[in-house]
Amino acid sequence: MTPSRAVWLIARRELRTRLRARSFLIGTAVSVAVLIGFVLMQSTLFGGERVTRVGLVGQATAVAGSLAEEAGSRGLEVRTSTLRDQPAGEAAVADGDLDALVTGTPAALHVVVDETLDENLRRALNTLVQREVLRAQLAAVEELDPDHVLATVSDATVDVRSLRAPDPEHDQRLAVALVIVALLYMSLLLYGTMVAQGVVEEKSSRVVEILLATVRPWQLLLGKVVGLGLVGLAQLTVVGGVGVALAAWADVLTIPGAALGTLLWGLLWYLLGYLFYAAVFAAAGSLVSRQEETQSVLLPITSVLVLAFVLGFGLLSRAPNASATAVLSVLPPFAPVLMPGRIALATATGWEIALAAALMIASVVLLAWLGGRIYAGAILRTGARQRLREVLRGH
Repeated sequence: MTPSRAVWLIARRELRTRLRARSFLIGTAVSVAVLIGFVLMQSTLFGGERVTRVGLVGQATAVAGSLAEEAGSRGLEVRTSTLRDQPAGEAAVADGDLDALVTGTPAALHVVVDETLDENLRRALNTLVQREVLRAQLAAVEELDPDHVLATVSDATVDVRSLRAPDPEHDQRLAVALVIVALLYMSLLLYGTMVAQGVVEEKSSRVVEILLATVRPWQLLLGKVVGLGLVGLAQLTVVGGVGVALAAWADVLTIPGAALGTLLWGLLWYLLGYLFYAAVFAAAGSLVSRQEETQSVLLPITSVLVLAFVLGFGLLSRAPNASATAVLSVLPPFAPVLMPGRIALATATGWEIALAAALMIASVVLLAWLGGRIYAGAILRTGARQRLREVLRGH
């Protein structure tokens, strides 16, 4: 049997076993269902423009036009209505028919809300009150026209200069980036752990001794890694593809092309990241003989993945253009999670992507060689947990 055929037979065995497993089917179905629910929720609850309903009573009705204009300048759409008295307005607020009730005079407005007042509405009302108070103060001074002074004051604004043109699609790009970061983290953690658990299971059941009678250790390891990697790639493709298609259909995303490109980049970085971590997971799994010991030996590896996930969410949300984000995104332990997110945000340059990919490929080759040595030296040793130094020295 040729080496390539042996590897393919082992990989096909993993593919058939995992793809037909009930856990894989249920996990994929649940992931798709959660994604569908999330997209539909975004479409129904947040798809339309939010309108704030404000009721006005008495003299407060005089601010109806200026309130809508001032709130609109702050990105808040306000719809006003006039009510006959305050008790009727408070009842409407309690029933949820109004978001706020405004009473009093234009210079001393009072607001009634059910729980909290929208911050933009608060600022708009504060501006109206301050304007009325200023007008009254100016009217008390002789030879001053309050309207002229207010117009002069309102024309005095700060001059703003942007270093970069604002991206109107930034929020959508950020959402896509965070979703791909979460999907990659879960896929790498899940299938990397499955590699280690599979190694421990075969070792504890002595199945590996039968398999090694016909194939070499590196063929067995490579076949297992390839098989589980293809299973993970299939699941990620299904979940990501359904998410992009549904988001485009529900008009939640206006950048389906960018989202699809992010998914394709994510699949590529999944393969690189999986090969990087799978060799480490497999080597770690070969050091123990019982499933109970698996978690302890995998803790350092999973901690790195968790750190990459936490850093990915934090840095991409708050500082996607920072130097620290750029540096971490090209380092092999963090690149499979961080770099696809930066690509989604269009903050990664071509040379940074190429450098990160080159470092990943070099690291994969090195870890595959080292992991293969550890696996071959420890896979047939049973009993207590093997020491890494002893395994490398005895191989």
